[in-house]
Amino acid sequence: MRVLLSTFGSRGDVEPMAGLAAALRGLGVEAVVCAPPDPEFAALLARAGAPLAPAFTPVRQWVASALANDPPMDLSQRAAGVLNAQFEAISAAAEGCDAILAAGLFPSTAAARCVAELRGVPYVYATFCPIWLPSTHHRPHPYPGYPVPVEETDNRVLWDQNVRTMNGLFGEALNARRTAMGLPPVDNVRDHVFTDRPWLASDPTLSPWRPTELREVVQTGAWILPDERPLPPALEAFLSAGPPPVYVGFGSMPMQALKAAARAAVEAVRAQGRRVLLAHGWADLDLGDDRDDGFAVGEVNQQALFARVAAVVHHGGAGTTTTAARAGAPQVVVPQIADQPYFARRVADLGVGVAHEGPAPTVESLSAALEMALTPEVRARALKLAGAVGSDGARVAAERLLEVIGGR
Repeated sequence: MRVLLSTFGSRGDVEPMAGLAAALRGLGVEAVVCAPPDPEFAALLARAGAPLAPAFTPVRQWVASALANDPPMDLSQRAAGVLNAQFEAISAAAEGCDAILAAGLFPSTAAARCVAELRGVPYVYATFCPIWLPSTHHRPHPYPGYPVPVEETDNRVLWDQNVRTMNGLFGEALNARRTAMGLPPVDNVRDHVFTDRPWLASDPTLSPWRPTELREVVQTGAWILPDERPLPPALEAFLSAGPPPVYVGFGSMPMQALKAAARAAVEAVRAQGRRVLLAHGWADLDLGDDRDDGFAVGEVNQQALFARVAAVVHHGGAGTTTTAARAGAPQVVVPQIADQPYFARRVADLGVGVAHEGPAPTVESLSAALEMALTPEVRARALKLAGAVGSDGARVAAERLLEVIGGR
């Protein structure tokens, strides 16, 4: 049996697919992952024992182009480019596959749905945060140029409007592709791609799905790739040389503004009398000095590392938030975009850390947040939460996927 797992996005989109691929492999199923061919993702999938079928471009290259708006184009044009290019990449990757599961950027998942229909194989849509799915409990996320009216308080009305928004952004490109392939056009692109029973790959304690009549959702738990890699010797030496440091990292966020945020975070950590551990990330952050109370790291085993730090200061990505929660580490979340404000709120609501107000921290604002996060009470709640966060989401999803294939 062979399954295609398709995604286009950052590490937060690729690593869960690696976790699911490893779980499928444990059940004797070959899982191929169509993902951006960035070197870090190739290495990640190699650890999972999953072949990489390359998406149409490395995502770092695509993000740099999008941020520079080079060549100039609006969101619908850029989405059409992703959809059409991903259709070709996914079509090639799906050869001989018995099912397709897709996550990541909407145009990429729309392309995966088309390929599944053409091949007559089951299709599953998955997401890693509940805010993307229709619900009476939350508002839709706005798209650039398509604001969600602040005066409207009925979430049903807003999600109906969201259908029109997504048709306007993605409908023309999707239906042009479908027509070219001999498939009938669709009048609700969102629900066609999401399906009437999408999967939510997030932890029910950290990121629960609240039942709603707008959508039946299968929540599997977070898809985690076990990491047994030892920490680098130099990092081990730093950790052993003093009290637990505060980790600062903004992951796959390439914005240059994060350099100022990282400098503020480093200064704030030191102002608390703490050592600092800074992750380079996509923004290529650095300490800017060679003081012995600081250490900078690249790609490391965060599952092992976060259990040995005093707190984690980060951007609020689903993967980083979940890893820190599983490790029992207090968190300070400085959200930037997309689902990050949601995870910042969840950290605050659970009492396991602090949600920074706004994306541009200062030394003063981060000092105040760290002072709150580093209390014994927050540490105790974080350790208690760690015992409640599950680690079997990928296995649950793998078993469900086999049921989907068996029931076709």
